[in-house]
Amino acid sequence: MTITRRGFLVASAGLAAMPVLRATAAPLPREADIVVIGAGAAGIAAARRIVATGRKVVVMEAASQIGGRCITDSTTFEVPFDRGARWMHNPDTNPMIRLARSVGLDVLPAPTGQKMRIGRRNARAGETEQFLAALVRANRAIDDASRAKLDTSCASVLPKDLGDWAGAADFMLGAGFAGKDLKELSAIDKGRAQDRNAAIACRQGLGTLITKLGEQSPVALSTPASRVAWNNRDVSVETPAGKIAARAVIVTVSTNVLTSGAIKFTPDIPKRTLDAASKLGLGSYDRIVMQLPGNPLGLSRDDILIEQSNSTRTALMFANIGGSSLCSIDVGGAFGRDLSEQGDKAMAAFAREWITKLFGSEAAAAVGKTSATRWNASPYVMGAMSAASPGGQLSRRILSDPIGNVFLAGEATHETLWGTVDGAWESGERAADAALRKIGALKQEPADVPTQSTKKRRVPRQ
Repeated sequence: MTITRRGFLVASAGLAAMPVLRATAAPLPREADIVVIGAGAAGIAAARRIVATGRKVVVMEAASQIGGRCITDSTTFEVPFDRGARWMHNPDTNPMIRLARSVGLDVLPAPTGQKMRIGRRNARAGETEQFLAALVRANRAIDDASRAKLDTSCASVLPKDLGDWAGAADFMLGAGFAGKDLKELSAIDKGRAQDRNAAIACRQGLGTLITKLGEQSPVALSTPASRVAWNNRDVSVETPAGKIAARAVIVTVSTNVLTSGAIKFTPDIPKRTLDAASKLGLGSYDRIVMQLPGNPLGLSRDDILIEQSNSTRTALMFANIGGSSLCSIDVGGAFGRDLSEQGDKAMAAFAREWITKLFGSEAAAAVGKTSATRWNASPYVMGAMSAASPGGQLSRRILSDPIGNVFLAGEATHETLWGTVDGAWESGERAADAALRKIGALKQEPADVPTQSTKKRRVPRQ
């Protein structure tokens, strides 16, 4: 039985195209007005905003490709699939929707429902209603707790009588939503998260979109920033290819990278900022992608399937991606983190075990080539999306505060669209405006325009 979606899980396109800089292909500029560290959604959004003002910007990217946590894999299988972020949201206010169309990419509504599996059968209508009722009650309890003065974990406020649906509710609201189990997730942070029901997909892949938009800004790939020397007047960014002098820097790395010390700051950035970042550590969310030719599961194109589980040792399936034989089994939270640490073979073995449990050994035997993501092991990311620990929700605002002429951006700095590419994009534009004002390139505050963060939050509907 199909059930309604429950909130699963960012400048103008007329800018002239600019070259991507590579250490082996072009010399690194020695100065810029603003340096951006990180070529993910936030970094590309910031760079485009700066380029639109006519100011000189250079984007430093440690990886060998643009995208950050938005990476589309077009080579492993016969069809592209997103290894990281998969959806955009809020089409009425999201500038990325318009930008995608302007660069010739196709956007379309994401699947609007999920199928529930109980053992080796589909849920009956009455069982589905029971699950929906349990999910509504759990979410309402978290929303109520989010209005309290003292923050607590989402798990601590759940109704105690969710019964057989407790595991599925924990997964959908916790690991499947934020990459952390509910016991590790702030009730205020979860409650303040903006409604994400109106999901939008890019047919060519969200990573393809970010890469396409990044072509309009000068990006130095395979060029990690190792040190940032800063004050209130200027900055110097050190890389293996040399130093760049600038008047401001926008840092868009993940909270885990920021707290790891991979980038040194001189002087040190405030302890208050690092403490805030540590309370917004990244959750774990990975995909085990596999070929299932012949549709042995009998699922439709882009079907989403979950199971009734008595624990968080479970997964979500995104089946027959784009009408292909490709299926993604997504794992998250503490279980997903432990599984990822065991490596690709263990992840593929779990996927086959999960399929066997729900559809039988013959279906599992049809599995062909597999590929797994392991975002926690990625040295330039170190996880999935930020998720506030209990008591940590106010850290998002602290993290977005300027530090002299250092400006932080990324999904972790967005108070309502954290964990989304939309929030990352908007934060990059916001940081760019602040940096431009700092160097005198933007005299006035930007005009009030509708944005995703000013759009009134709605209670998600079932």
